[in-house]
Amino acid sequence: MNNKIVLASKSKVRKNILENNGFNCVVKPANIDEETVKESLTKEGATPLLISKNLAELKANKISEGLNGEVVIGADSVIDLDGHIISKPSSRKEAMEILKKLNGKIHHLISSVCVSKNGQMIWNYTDKASLTMKNMSNSDLEEYLSKINDEDLYAYNVYQIEGKGRALFSEIKGDESTIMGLPIKKIKEFLS
Repeated sequence: MNNKIVLASKSKVRKNILENNGFNCVVKPANIDEETVKESLTKEGATPLLISKNLAELKANKISEGLNGEVVIGADSVIDLDGHIISKPSSRKEAMEILKKLNGKIHHLISSVCVSKNGQMIWNYTDKASLTMKNMSNSDLEEYLSKINDEDLYAYNVYQIEGKGRALFSEIKGDESTIMGLPIKKIKEFLS
C-alpha cells in the first residue's frame, strides 16, 4: 500500500485519522466556496447525500489536477435533518439555533470521500450515520456551547463526536470515523 496521501482539506480531524492509520499526509486545502456549491445543488433538487458526494469530488479533482499522479483524497460531511442540510455556523447565535433544530431529534451525518488522480475521480464512497440528540433545555445547550472554542465550533459544525459533543446524544448508530468525517476502513480497503 502506498501510504503517501494528499488531503484536499484543512480538517485537523481528517489529517489525524489518516496519520493514525499509517498514512503520510500532505495537506493542500481545495479552498472552494462550499456554501455556493450547496446552494446551487439544492436549487437543482440535489439530496444532502448527493451534495456531500459532489463536494468531496470537487475538492479531490481540483487539487489532483495540478499534481502528477499523486493520490488525492477529498472529503465532505453534511448534517441531514429531514432532507435539509444543516451548514456550519458562522456565529455562536447561529450555533445555538442549529442545536435547537437538532434538539430531541434524529438526524443523519453523511460523509463522502473521493480519491482522485490527475484531475479525475478513481474511487468514491459515501457512508451515513444516524444520531439521536437528547432532549435538552436551552440552558444545557448554552452550557455545552460555552465549552467549545470558536475554532472548533466554526470548523467542525456544532458538535465533535470525539470530544464534548458525545454527551449531546442518547443514541449513535454508525461508524465513528464516518461521523468524524472520514470513513477510513473503506479508504484503507481501496488503497490496499
